[in-house]
Amino acid sequence: MLGQRTWHRSSSLPWLVHLCLLLLGASGHPGLSPRTPAEEVTSIQGVRGGSVELACGSGPAPLMVLWSFIPLGSPVPQPVAVTDGVVTKVEATASALGSVSLRNSSLVLEELREGAHGHFLCQTLHSADSQLRATYSYLSLAVLVPVSKPRVQFSDPSPVEGSSVVATCTVREGTLPVIFAWQHQAPQSPGKALVEVTEPLLWLDPVNRTHLGWYMCSAHNTVNRLSSTSAFLDVIYGPDKPVITVETLGLTDEGFWASEREEVILSCLAASNPPSHYVWLREDTQVHSGPTYIIASASRSHTGLYTCLAHNRHLDIRTQTTIQLTVYYPPEGQPSCAVLPSLRAVTLPCTWPGGFPPAQLQWEGPQGSGPAAPSHVTWSHTATQLSNGSVFTCTGQHPALALPTLCRITLWEPFWNPTCWTTALLEDQFIMLSCKWPGGEPPAMLGWLDGEQPLGSNGSSLAIHLLQAQDDLAGREFTCRGTHPLRSPDPQCQLQLEAPQLAVAESRVSVLEGGEVILECVLQRGIPPAQLLWLGPQKQQVEQGTSGFALHPEGAWLRLHIQHADPARHKGTYQCVARNAVGSQRENVQLEVLRYPAPPNVTISRLTYARHRREVQLQWAVEGSGNLTGFLVQRRASVPDPEAASWETAASDIEPQSRGRRLGGLDPGVLYAFRILALNHHTAGLPSAVKTPADPPFNAYPAVLAAAGTGIVAATVASLLLFQYAARHPETFPRLGQWLVPTAQFLSSLENIPMASLSLAHTAGTETAVATPGPDPAQESSDAPINVTITVTATP
Repeated sequence: MLGQRTWHRSSSLPWLVHLCLLLLGASGHPGLSPRTPAEEVTSIQGVRGGSVELACGSGPAPLMVLWSFIPLGSPVPQPVAVTDGVVTKVEATASALGSVSLRNSSLVLEELREGAHGHFLCQTLHSADSQLRATYSYLSLAVLVPVSKPRVQFSDPSPVEGSSVVATCTVREGTLPVIFAWQHQAPQSPGKALVEVTEPLLWLDPVNRTHLGWYMCSAHNTVNRLSSTSAFLDVIYGPDKPVITVETLGLTDEGFWASEREEVILSCLAASNPPSHYVWLREDTQVHSGPTYIIASASRSHTGLYTCLAHNRHLDIRTQTTIQLTVYYPPEGQPSCAVLPSLRAVTLPCTWPGGFPPAQLQWEGPQGSGPAAPSHVTWSHTATQLSNGSVFTCTGQHPALALPTLCRITLWEPFWNPTCWTTALLEDQFIMLSCKWPGGEPPAMLGWLDGEQPLGSNGSSLAIHLLQAQDDLAGREFTCRGTHPLRSPDPQCQLQLEAPQLAVAESRVSVLEGGEVILECVLQRGIPPAQLLWLGPQKQQVEQGTSGFALHPEGAWLRLHIQHADPARHKGTYQCVARNAVGSQRENVQLEVLRYPAPPNVTISRLTYARHRREVQLQWAVEGSGNLTGFLVQRRASVPDPEAASWETAASDIEPQSRGRRLGGLDPGVLYAFRILALNHHTAGLPSAVKTPADPPFNAYPAVLAAAGTGIVAATVASLLLFQYAARHPETFPRLGQWLVPTAQFLSSLENIPMASLSLAHTAGTETAVATPGPDPAQESSDAPINVTITVTATP
């Protein structure tokens, strides 16, 4: 503060004290001056801990200022501070008021204390007109205390529902009046102010579950407002009767239902604090523990009563609820519908059995809806109003299926007309009349008539009737009549029984021996169809696979193929036989097997052995004229008994133009006999005269030549060796050496040859068998000429 100084010298203190005493004495008494009216007292409010400035009038600066404090209930003023403008003095006991200081003539109280609550007196001394004047100022200071943080307490923090609870909100301090406010916040819900309650006490009588939650109170006065920390009131209650929810497709009168193989979730909730403990029972048997019971895939065995048992363990109270769960399952497969023919009407049955509950079926037709029924429904509809291609639909619905299942029937009449045929049974003992009219929806009804007399019962799409085979059936006529709701008039087919009739391609057939021939016969008529067969010359039936025969059935034809015709086996009369249940017919075919003309005779012109008697050279000649296709040579051993041995074939693949053959494979120790026959296909001529082979004549010329050749080779080799020696040693043979001088250089070159090789090749004749006639075997030599080759090989 400008112009303010604080005197610290103690010498001035007595003077100030004396002056204060004078001032106090002038006043006459410490209280209010009787000359000062009470309404001149100024009231000031301050807050504990805050600051307040007490002003001491206005006007020129006084010569001296003295502040005194008069506590409430005490008449004695207590000096606080004094100043003469130069020296300031604050009484030590003034610290009970707060932090005291003077600012000019004003008293400043900081960190205000409750002890400052009372009256303050300000005395000033002024100089005016050379006189001293004293003034007095009275101030009343009220120190206000803020409220402290409230605290909530319950008479019972965990009461049982129905009891009484008192909530108290307390504050430690605060200047009155203090006003209270309550707020309640339930779990998982916003808070709600209890506006009607302004007292520190909150009565909850009786307490219920809605009172559960957090409670907070607030307190305020003229200074401040504070709120308490939330306190939780835990109200114990329950369990209530459980409520069961089921996540399924729907409800029934008895309870809930679910589809088979569907996931079913059973949830149980019973209001309780603390939370209930849940147990699930199925037909009095525990199946699960917990609020939620899940059936992953429901089956029809899960149908039954389910009980949820809730238990409050704190209160040991139990409650329960029971529901009925029914598992629905659809019928297997799909609806089966059909259409049955009747007289000028159609009957439409539709069935879909099984399932729970039964499936609901209903027909829909071209003219609208038809009847409906569970599991099975039948609709009879007149055919006169229906056209070809009319569609009827049977719709099946079941609560376990999301979509309906359909079965459709389209009505259409069969194509064309009925067809009839007959079949013989049990070796023609019975005749089966067959009639077929396939297609159509519904299938056509067929029946046989003998004239106008019905035979047997009608059939669907196929009608069959058996007749006993009798002679009087030939020529009889039978009728098959068909009926269909969409066809008018009724179509029919007729057939007449008749004995078979057949024909053969040729009645006389000839074939050369060994050839092939085909006998043919054809069935021309016959109802029922006849059986065709061939009988051989011995009147026996020709079966498939009989040696030399082959049967070829083809439609109405039956062909008999005869291979390698043999007069002894195949010649004769054949019969083609046709049989059915009302008669038979036979046709003959005469087969003649002709032989080929005999070939000319053959004679052996030469038969001689070759070397070593292992081969023979055979030549022959043909006598006379005639056709021939080859020759056959036979042989046999002629000793010891020429007639005892049988002939065996030595060669059979000889061409007709051949006239000679060399035959091998003989045993030198066996004397053979040969003969030859001419062949004309399968006809052989007379055998030739039997001959035995002769030995070949002796010929020494080849042996002599062979010996001479061997000697020449040996002499030549010796001469060459002698000439080589004479050339190298001329002194031994002087004359021969002079004769060999021109060849000395050549012979000397032989010294560089490491080896001279002489190669002698001896080629001997070999015997071969020929298929065509050759030279006379008697002129052949068993010894072939010898060829000698001398080869000199020089190696550099």
